Amino acid sequence: MAGKKLASYTITGLKRWSCVAIELPPISQVKALHVYDFDNTRNRAVFMSPLPSQKLWTGSTIGFLQTQEAFANGGWWHDANILGATGQGIEKEEPRAWDGWWNEQIVDLVDLSIKQKDALTILLTGRGEDKFAALIKRIVASKKLAFDMICLKPQAGPNNQTFTSTMKYKQAILRDLIYTYKDADEIRVYEDRVNHVRGFRDYFEHINKTLLNPSELPQRKPITAEVVQVFDSVTTLDPITETAEVQRMINSHNNAISNGSHALLTPLEIKRTVFFTGYLLSPIDTTRLLTLVKLPSGLPESEVKLLANNIIITPRPCPQSILDKVGGIGRKQTWQVTGVGNSESRVWAARVTPVPANATYHTDNPFPLVVLAVVRGARPQDANRIQNWQPIPSDKQYIFQTEVGEKVQLRVEAEIEGESQYESLFQKDKAIKRRQDHQDAPLFEHDSYRPIRGGYHHDENRRPNAGNHGYRGGNQNRGRGGNNNANQHRTGRGGRGHNHRANNNRGRGGRGGYKSLDDVQNNSRYANQGSSYQPNYDGNDGYNSAFPALGGGVGTYNNGAQGNGDGGLPYGK
Repeated sequence: MAGKKLASYTITGLKRWSCVAIELPPISQVKALHVYDFDNTRNRAVFMSPLPSQKLWTGSTIGFLQTQEAFANGGWWHDANILGATGQGIEKEEPRAWDGWWNEQIVDLVDLSIKQKDALTILLTGRGEDKFAALIKRIVASKKLAFDMICLKPQAGPNNQTFTSTMKYKQAILRDLIYTYKDADEIRVYEDRVNHVRGFRDYFEHINKTLLNPSELPQRKPITAEVVQVFDSVTTLDPITETAEVQRMINSHNNAISNGSHALLTPLEIKRTVFFTGYLLSPIDTTRLLTLVKLPSGLPESEVKLLANNIIITPRPCPQSILDKVGGIGRKQTWQVTGVGNSESRVWAARVTPVPANATYHTDNPFPLVVLAVVRGARPQDANRIQNWQPIPSDKQYIFQTEVGEKVQLRVEAEIEGESQYESLFQKDKAIKRRQDHQDAPLFEHDSYRPIRGGYHHDENRRPNAGNHGYRGGNQNRGRGGNNNANQHRTGRGGRGHNHRANNNRGRGGRGGYKSLDDVQNNSRYANQGSSYQPNYDGNDGYNSAFPALGGGVGTYNNGAQGNGDGGLPYGK
C-alpha cells in the first residue's frame, strides 16, 4: 500500500513523454483522450510510411530487412533515412506536406479531435525518439496537425524505466494518460493490427478491473475505452530509391563491422535472384494477347491467373553464350501469333513465330510460345503438352515486339568472399532452404517454369541427342554455378541441377512479410522470415528489367548500366 501511495501522476510528469513543448490543458478540462498511431501498423495509421516492396525483394529479405538485430543501424524501422526517402525525399515533400502519403480518413478524425475542446490529442509511435523526433515533427507540422503530445519511444521513460517491447512502452503512456487525466470519461485508440487491437482491449479491461478495487491508488472511476481498427493501403518507395537506400544501409552496417563497433555481426550485400530470362512483352501487347483466351463458362475468375507476359528463353539465369546469341539484355525481337491452344482447359497458350522467320532466337521450349493463362494448380510448363493448335483469323495474328529481359528480385545475404557474379544469383541460406523445402507448392508455379523437353531452331548450340550428362542444347555450363559434375546434373532438363527450388528462393519465404516494431524489436526469431508473396510475373508492374545494375551483371540493362558493373549500384563490398 505504501508503495502505491508513492505513485505520482501529474501534468508535469506526463509532459516528459512528449517531444513537443506544448502546455497541456488542466486536468479538469479533459474529458476524452484520443490516441493516434503515426505508422508501423502496416501503414494504416496517420502516415503511410513505406514498407519494403514485395515486388522488389524476395520474401525472406522482406522479413530480414525489418529485423533489428541483423543490422548495426537497426534495419528498416530504425533508420531515419528510409522514412526520409518517402516520396521524392524531404526537400521536395515537405513543401507539399507529403501529399498522397497520409491516411486522409484518419487525418480527418485527427482534425475533429483537435477541434474538440475537451479532448487531448496524442500522436504515438514506437519509433525511437533520438533518431526520428526531428523528422516526424517536420512531417506532422507540414500537415498542420496540432497534436497536444507527440510521443516517440525514448531510451528510458520519465522514471528511468525501460521497455521490453513497443507494446509495453505504449501501455506505460496509456496508463499515465488515464491516471493523470482522471476526469476523462473515455479513451480512444486507433489501431489496425488484430493482435494489437486485442492487446489494447485486454489492457483497458485490466485497468478498469483494477480501478474497481477500492484499495487501488490513485483512485479514479473506470474509463470507457474504445480501440478502433482502421484500414488503408500499403505503400512503397520508388524501386530505384529503395534499392539505393538499402544499399546505403548495408554500407553503413558493413562500415560498423570494419571499424570494430559491431564486430560480431555479418557483412551483408545485395544479390539478385533471376527467376527466368525471356522475351518480355509490353503491358499493351499483354492485353492484346489475352483477348485470345477463351475460358470455359462457369470458371470463376479467382481460379484463373492471366499471364501473357513473356516467351521463355531459359527458366533461370541465362548462360552468357545464349545471351550473346539472342543479342543481350534489352535486345528487341518481333513475333507473330500463329495459333492458340489449351491443355485440358487448364493452360492456355499462343504459338508464335519470329519476324522475320529466319531471325535467330532461343527458347528452352520445343518452339516459341506465350503462356496466356493457367488455372489454380496448373503450371505454365504444361503448355508444352498442348497437341492441338488451332489456327486463328488473320486479324488475330497479332504482331508484337518483345525485349530480352529477366524477371528479377533482390535479396540481402551474407557477403561471401570469392563468390562469383553467377554464384551470387542463388540463395545460400541453408536455414531458409530447409524451411522452403517444406512449404506448400505455390498457387501458380510460373516461378518454376521449365520445359518438358528441349527444342531447337536456328540455334547453333542445340542439336539432337546433344550434350553430356543430359545438358540441353550442348551448353555444359547451364547448371547452377556452371558446375559440370555429372552426378549433380543428370536431370535431363537443361542442367538445372539439384534442389533448384530452394536454391533459387522459389519457396514461399517463411511467414508473413510485414513485421511492425512490436514484432521485430528484440526478437531475433523473425530474422530471415518473409512473406508468402509469390513474385508477380504479369509483366505490368514495371519491374521486369528496371532494377539498377548491382555490382555488374550480364549484358546491358534497361537503365543503361553495363553488365561490367559500370554505372550500377555497388554490392557494398
